[in-house]
Amino acid sequence: MAEENMATTWNDEQKTLAECSYLLSYPTAEWREALPEGEASAKDIENPHVRAVLSDFYDYVRELTPEAYEDQYVRSFDFSPNTTLYLTAHDRTDFGKQSKEMLTYRRFYLDNGFTTPKDLPDYLPALLELIAALPEDRAAEVCRFAQPKLSRLRERLIEANLSYAFLLDLVLAAAERLEASA
Repeated sequence: MAEENMATTWNDEQKTLAECSYLLSYPTAEWREALPEGEASAKDIENPHVRAVLSDFYDYVRELTPEAYEDQYVRSFDFSPNTTLYLTAHDRTDFGKQSKEMLTYRRFYLDNGFTTPKDLPDYLPALLELIAALPEDRAAEVCRFAQPKLSRLRERLIEANLSYAFLLDLVLAAAERLEASA
């Protein structure tokens, strides 16, 4: 019974990470068309707190016009080096460290049988998608490596008063639960 519960928990974490990956992805027209499907999928998550946060975020997205949401997204992630979704970019002053980290992220994909994404391997939505697809022990390894960058990004999103911080809260909580069970 405990093994079944652990599998259910990991499945719930995978769904959470996949939802956060989707919601942190660039809001194209196709992305917006898939909102109802994503929202329906989020309702299948067992954790009531996660469901509530995701539901609130979907409501927030729907409240804005597509143009307003895209503008906010671009200003938040593309025009702000402090809140970029490229995790190694937060160490812009140490290019050697940044290069090593980029290689580590790339290895996470290749060592687990995935090709590197069309984006750089440190792009958070792609990384969350990878983590959600991995077995629990390997996902914990990736989360452990990314955790300091995720925490820094969360803090910067809070400082900038951006609603995306709530999604980072979910990601970090899932990573923490994953680490505790691994």
